[in-house]
Amino acid sequence: MTGATNKRDLRTGRSVWVDSPGLGVPARPLRAALSVDVAVVGAGISGAFMARELAKDHSVAVLERRAPLMGSTMASTALLQWEIDLPLTALAERIGMAKARRAYARSWSAVQALKRIVEADRIPCGLAERRSLYLAGDEYGHRALKAEADARAAMDLPSEYLDGAALREQFGIDRTGAILSQGSASADPARLAAGLLRRAAADGARIYAPAEVTEVLSDPDGVTLATDTGQAVRARHVVFCCGYEFPKGVPTPGGKVISTWALASKPRARCPAWLRDTLMWEASNPYLYVRMARDGRLIAGGEDEEGPDNHDDPEKVRRKCERIARKLHDLLPGVAFDIDYAWGGAFGESATGLPLIGLVPDMAHTHAVMGSGGNGITYSVIASQVVAAAVRGKADGDADLYALT
Repeated sequence: MTGATNKRDLRTGRSVWVDSPGLGVPARPLRAALSVDVAVVGAGISGAFMARELAKDHSVAVLERRAPLMGSTMASTALLQWEIDLPLTALAERIGMAKARRAYARSWSAVQALKRIVEADRIPCGLAERRSLYLAGDEYGHRALKAEADARAAMDLPSEYLDGAALREQFGIDRTGAILSQGSASADPARLAAGLLRRAAADGARIYAPAEVTEVLSDPDGVTLATDTGQAVRARHVVFCCGYEFPKGVPTPGGKVISTWALASKPRARCPAWLRDTLMWEASNPYLYVRMARDGRLIAGGEDEEGPDNHDDPEKVRRKCERIARKLHDLLPGVAFDIDYAWGGAFGESATGLPLIGLVPDMAHTHAVMGSGGNGITYSVIASQVVAAAVRGKADGDADLYALT
């Protein structure tokens, strides 16, 4: 039965990644005060990239109020794209073409860097090269996508425009146009984060969980963190890597947290052969996106709506995922699958689709990383580069694109 499942078998509110193998992370309780070069708050994907980068040449402590990996990383669907939610042409209208081109170029280079990291560290996370198919929709039609493809071509990004006829011939999809891009990827986000944390630990990083930061006191020489364990952590620098949970007291210009939903089918779903190596998403609001995992599961999502906690409602999870399944079947009538996992999560948005990364105003030596848009993992790579440069006393040439103020 396409898109349906027995409700008794449906794993509602449970991400498919929770059952991934190889999620062990060497965490320990915080039982004594400590002093380190850098304290990273958050043991999800952004904290993992940060710890992995900084542990190369600094003493690092990672503090996580839950178990490691159990925040927004588990809600991710891990479309590792360099394409930003806001098209290059639309982003240029908000921040200027020069900055927009820098943002796209940096996103492209971050995805390529991610691939190199996974290969160099031999992280078993199912990383695979993918192309991306961006379909015309009610937000951006075929004319807008043609202009977008031209703008990307002008900066040598690997994208080509497909008109309606070419789209039907190559993909069997009845839309007025699309952009086909190369250079993206997909992976298991939980295994990726676990592998990065293990790499950081091998380089000397210490991971403490559960340990929640309750107070932050900065001074000219560093930062002191009070925790719910009663033990203090002293660091020369602190980096808040809280994903889509915005820390209190940190400015979030144009940022907000909403709810989103996703599903994973049972393995070996019936689908077009091209979907095995293609990430598909649409320029609509609400949008739909889909990819295939290595075991033949379809992973699809969308249906975002206002409200940071709406995703917690189990009945809404079920309804939203049934709607995602129907939309996928309408778009690709040949697909056939049963829903196995259905979950929701928090999702950050910003006015530009770019993340917020940088020093927190009026808090010396305190950095924050706040994801936004569908490029959370890509932005985690960028954040590790931007913040690591600052900690090392250097300047990242693109830091201004992501600054908190």
